[in-house]
Amino acid sequence: MPERRERSWRRKPKWHRIEPRTIHDLDGFAEAIDPAKLTPAQFVRLIEVLDDLGQSGTGLEFAGMSTHVFIRFLSRCSRDHLEALMEQPRLRQVVFEEVFSRMTDHLDRQRAANLQAVVHWRFTGGTGDGGFDRFETVIDNGTCESADHPTADARVTITIAPADFLRAVAGTVSLPMLFLSAKVKVKGDIAFAATLISYFDLPKN
Repeated sequence: MPERRERSWRRKPKWHRIEPRTIHDLDGFAEAIDPAKLTPAQFVRLIEVLDDLGQSGTGLEFAGMSTHVFIRFLSRCSRDHLEALMEQPRLRQVVFEEVFSRMTDHLDRQRAANLQAVVHWRFTGGTGDGGFDRFETVIDNGTCESADHPTADARVTITIAPADFLRAVAGTVSLPMLFLSAKVKVKGDIAFAATLISYFDLPKN
């Protein structure tokens, strides 16, 4: 994984590119937690405390989890846990930032070497226009950048509930299955959207 620069997105205006971050070890703590033993409210409070610790400069923040542990942590969360978390606007943004920064780090550069694609994400239940939170992923010949605003016309626009998105990232549900169950709306290149996750070498839980 490439070296990450210090996280600075919270000091910028809302619209900005999502940058890599400096890592402080949090893996041991995360591995010791079993989300299944927490109620959704307790789980939300745990994430809130971790975020508060990160903002206070203690070095304990989500960027400190390796991506493997981060994915495992998400995979152990129930849908109820994730939905409760996504109902909190500030924490919702924190988790989105984590996921998209890690997707940027984990692009399969060989597989995406000749790929040019812009993906727009619309997450339901958001605070933006039309009730959506919006993000963008730009893949350009083996490089990947993400932002929380559109910068180019999209090859595909994916509308999805945030909890389902996190479940897909964690590997507990597949995007094609979500398509088939009508839990994802796609505008544009549907075939590309169905294979999108395969362009990222995210660790398996």
